Amino acid sequence: MTVRNLEALFQPRSVVLIGEGGDLDRRILRNLLSEPFQGPVMPLMQGVSSLAAVPVYSSLEQLPAIPDLAVITQPVGHAPDWIRRLGELGTRGVMVARSVSPDCSYERSKELEQALLEAARPYMIRVVGPGSSCLSVPHLGLHASTMPVTLEPGRAALVTKSSAMAGAALQWCAEHGAGLSHVIHIGGAVDVDLGDSFDYLATDHRARAVIVYLERVRRTRKFMSALRRLARMKPVIVLKPVEVGADEIDDFVYDAAFRRAGVVRVDDLEELFSAVEILETSRPPGRDGTLGIIGNSRSLGLLAGNALRRYDNSPQRISAESSDKLAGLARDPEASDNPLDLGGDAGASEYDKALDILGGDRQVSGILAIKSPGASDDGQEVAEVIVKHAKRLRKPLLAAWGNSAGESGKAFLEDKVPAFEYPEEAVRAFSRLLQYRRSQTLLMQTPPSVPEDFTPDYEQARLILSAALTAGRDQLNEYQTQRLLSAYGIPSVETRRASDPEQAAEVAEEFDQPVVLKLMSPEVELKSQVGGVVLDLEGGAAVYAQAQAMLERLHKVSGDNAAFDGFAVQPMSRRDGAFELTVGVRPGGQFGPVIYFGHGGTETEAIADWACGMPPLNMHLAREIMQRTRIYSMLKGSGLRGGDLDAIALTMIKLAQMVIDFGSVKSLDINPLWSTRQGVLAIDAGVEVRPHPGEAADYLPIRPYPQHLTEQIELRDGRQCQLRAVLPEDGPQLNAMVERTPPEQVRMRFFQALKTLPQEMSARLTQIDYDREMALVVTEPGVAGRAKMLGIVRISADPDLEGAEYDIMLDPGVAGLGLGKMLMRRIIKYARERGVGEIYGEVLRENEAMLRINQALGFVVEVSEDDPSLMHVRLPLS
Repeated sequence: MTVRNLEALFQPRSVVLIGEGGDLDRRILRNLLSEPFQGPVMPLMQGVSSLAAVPVYSSLEQLPAIPDLAVITQPVGHAPDWIRRLGELGTRGVMVARSVSPDCSYERSKELEQALLEAARPYMIRVVGPGSSCLSVPHLGLHASTMPVTLEPGRAALVTKSSAMAGAALQWCAEHGAGLSHVIHIGGAVDVDLGDSFDYLATDHRARAVIVYLERVRRTRKFMSALRRLARMKPVIVLKPVEVGADEIDDFVYDAAFRRAGVVRVDDLEELFSAVEILETSRPPGRDGTLGIIGNSRSLGLLAGNALRRYDNSPQRISAESSDKLAGLARDPEASDNPLDLGGDAGASEYDKALDILGGDRQVSGILAIKSPGASDDGQEVAEVIVKHAKRLRKPLLAAWGNSAGESGKAFLEDKVPAFEYPEEAVRAFSRLLQYRRSQTLLMQTPPSVPEDFTPDYEQARLILSAALTAGRDQLNEYQTQRLLSAYGIPSVETRRASDPEQAAEVAEEFDQPVVLKLMSPEVELKSQVGGVVLDLEGGAAVYAQAQAMLERLHKVSGDNAAFDGFAVQPMSRRDGAFELTVGVRPGGQFGPVIYFGHGGTETEAIADWACGMPPLNMHLAREIMQRTRIYSMLKGSGLRGGDLDAIALTMIKLAQMVIDFGSVKSLDINPLWSTRQGVLAIDAGVEVRPHPGEAADYLPIRPYPQHLTEQIELRDGRQCQLRAVLPEDGPQLNAMVERTPPEQVRMRFFQALKTLPQEMSARLTQIDYDREMALVVTEPGVAGRAKMLGIVRISADPDLEGAEYDIMLDPGVAGLGLGKMLMRRIIKYARERGVGEIYGEVLRENEAMLRINQALGFVVEVSEDDPSLMHVRLPLS
């Protein structure tokens, strides 16, 4: 469904508990009454006069107020009838606490879940559950929970599908004196799921960060779309355990999805909350770089350094200038400058000087200050120095202070300096900061739907794939594979097809060099079964003899009528020091195809050095995948031997484009892909195909940048401009346009006085998810982010596409040139093609120019029911 009516669940003014008077009802009622919830809490049960000393109502008609939220504890089979009756009354939120009975068959379970949806849909009631054990909003005093709740209001929300995880989090918070802004256990998620929860929390200012526990994902595109939107607005930390017996690739795919969504993945419950704390309190590192480590203990410093190498493999070097300055502070000037041992008697002065030096070093992206317990008695003075530097530094400063924190710990807590008991904990936390920064960089990447300067032969690829599918094949042969790679500009060994041994011999003679001969037959899964590959054959006679022998072995194994596609003849290639790599496409389950890269050759499975990412890709994203492998450092090379990193990345981008274009490509494995400094060459490859209806891009979790919307336009005054979809780089130019616009026009657009756009608002308008939003911009010619913006129109659609709200803004210099009406027509056309049911918006009554455009385009214009100063405009599209 949509985010509509979710406030009835998360901000209710009144609650009804519909149950049977049992222990479950008592527990929930006790929790509902344990905090100062401002609205009425109304138990409704038949045959029960009171529960926990609270009067009980026997019918909906007796309730003194219409409940916003209903908590139903009766068996799931009774819930649909209650939902219909509540809908008639005006209730818009329902929590179904009981799960479907485990004795129910799968079919019966689905029937019950469907009945819940069908009962809720006519009234737009939002349903959490079935089997939801906790819906808690502490700042409201709302605790609709089946488990004990003692929870202070906090700044992080928890969303989970696991009741046990919700309970563990509540217990952890109680033991550590921590709080949460929300606890949302979605249970069976028949209606409100992870995506809906993310969408709601994205705009709730009380949730400064969001914690997510999940095991499996349904509705993948909705999940990714909502998660990416949420991560653009606040830190998101995910805990997803690896399932016992799960395929290794499954976890790799989830990891790739989380990276691309801009979230941080952690490994355990303890780290989950420490990650929230450091992401909330620390400045993000501005770039990948060194963690400068200082302290009064050589041993603790070395342990921190070891932990750093374990969590982050990048070099940890400070600048030569800083190294020289720090030498005068070190206990042993000949020892390492990072970590730096200030000596056991180091006091506030030594820490102050060291922090000054490292704070000014541009190679240092964060600092860890360690103090050994009991080493000196001026811990409070040193802590004050740490706090002083933390306030002014534009990089994270962490403290590892042991068990003797005392007043120091209070100072750190009050001034929000992340402090840890052990150096290893601090290093792990810093690594999460780096991970968050890198993930946010990936989140902001918007690869074009077709890379620039790359035009695949789409028609040739389509013919190859459709021919194989029409013939009932699930794999391409060597000749088809080479032609498919060629259609996408991927260098590969020249492959010629020969229909019989005689023609194979002729082709070999034409090559005039040693060749490779391969049998092509769908009957043979492994060519080794029939000796179907022979290397280094010289001359036509040798090729003829081997081809004839291959045919005989094929007929012996598969019969005289065995399907035979011919022979593939290729020139023999010499490796000559090239790196053996593997790249390709693998099925990623619910997340669709993923692009992988790794160490290739015959031992690729044993070496197990590979990483994957989600399409679409650009050079930055492809390089990031490569950097997660061990072989990447070898490919960079420092001597004569190295790989062509750009050519490898471009190969991955082309494969990503292939799966965007053709969902029928199930998997594609290039192994080996040879790489030298001069380029790449695909030596061997295999392609699996499958029938795939519809547009491939519609099935991808991340919709590619819509390059097809780009066009050149001419304004009435003759100016040449570009119209295209918005990019994250457009933020500064959007802000510049706002600053050029008269205050009254800005007020009409944003309904408030603004001199400049807040950074969060600018990001929200330009860093969009093309699956559920679209913003078209008109700019002067030039590079995105530098070209002057002249106008922007935007729609934001409900997840179900029932409606989309629009907004538009023009530069004052283009008034009267018809740009507003043209942009509106373009966005209406786009919305109609996407299947949006209706475009709507709110326009100030005095904004006559916009209202004239609305009327000219056929919008229905009505006075807003909520505010007579606003006009509600809507245009039905279907």
